[in-house]
Amino acid sequence: MSSNLESTTYGNGRLFGIAEAMLGRVAVLTASAVLVAWPGLVSGPARAQGAAGSAQDPAPRFKSAVDLVSVSAVVRDKKGRFVPRLSREDFIVVEGGERRPIVGFNAEADGPVKVAVLFDISGSMRVGTKSVDAQQAARHLFSSLKKGDEAALFTFDTQLEKVTGFTTDFKGLEAKVDRVEQPFGQTSLYDAIAETAKAVGAAAGSSSGTGSLPQRAAIVVLTDGIDTKSRLTPQEVSAVASSIDVPVYIVAVMSPVDDPRNPDYGTGALSSGLTDLARWTGGDFFIAIAPAHASVAARQIVGEMRNQYMLAFEASRRAGWRSLEVRARDREHIVRARSGYTAGNGSSSPEVARQQ
Repeated sequence: MSSNLESTTYGNGRLFGIAEAMLGRVAVLTASAVLVAWPGLVSGPARAQGAAGSAQDPAPRFKSAVDLVSVSAVVRDKKGRFVPRLSREDFIVVEGGERRPIVGFNAEADGPVKVAVLFDISGSMRVGTKSVDAQQAARHLFSSLKKGDEAALFTFDTQLEKVTGFTTDFKGLEAKVDRVEQPFGQTSLYDAIAETAKAVGAAAGSSSGTGSLPQRAAIVVLTDGIDTKSRLTPQEVSAVASSIDVPVYIVAVMSPVDDPRNPDYGTGALSSGLTDLARWTGGDFFIAIAPAHASVAARQIVGEMRNQYMLAFEASRRAGWRSLEVRARDREHIVRARSGYTAGNGSSSPEVARQQ
């Protein structure tokens, strides 16, 4: 295997080791992966052979390519701090109970990010201060970004609207947040997440600039977690987001009465499917009862996106959902990564795979 598979870049990154108790967040550990072609996989001799192929038979150009699973991983110590400067040898990848060789590796600290903020403007957001709290959470996210980052703003009720495409004008985005429509109507939460994932994937595919650092993309959903009209299920949305490698972070803004963790109140309004969706796509789930919770969540989301390791291994030849576990050799290190991927033309979801 050519040595150009492994490139490591380190910088002085911002570290956000936030204790879970500060957020009261729901523990979500892993999510699903995506099938991709890892850059630089075809080495020099193979490329030369493909380039020399005749016009009548272009197939040899692709015969040496291998489908790879690309999975990002965030590593923390037991105090919640990011762990930098790890190498490929520090990780273990297990697929379906079997160890898999890591054939591609990239480590970059403090890298640029691409964040799509999805803002819930459905009628249930009129209750209490939910809409105001979601606006404040969006401002926290935009203020956490810096030069080289990009952000976009989408809103939804039963329809998705792109307010602003990806831009570096974060002040302008904050102004747009202040002018989002007043909450009204039913909620197609899962459908909106799926459509936003497609938009993020399309934007990432149109990015140009060879030799530039990879840009991590994610969706941050600001919602009260209530879905009333979606056609898609959490499993189906997870498959859409995973196919283009877009993790989904959920920030649920709610009052203490709605908090499902509160035994004295807990109305159960929050859909449990959201926690599964975040886990399957490689994101995370946060509950924001107070403005400070949203601020910490925003910093943690952006911090995680900046401090990721990218691993790659050859995809399974067995089509369908394949379970995946990424571990660190050092047991003091805690890895958050995707929990599986769909190989070949298979379409099984994480839920279906667990039942088989």
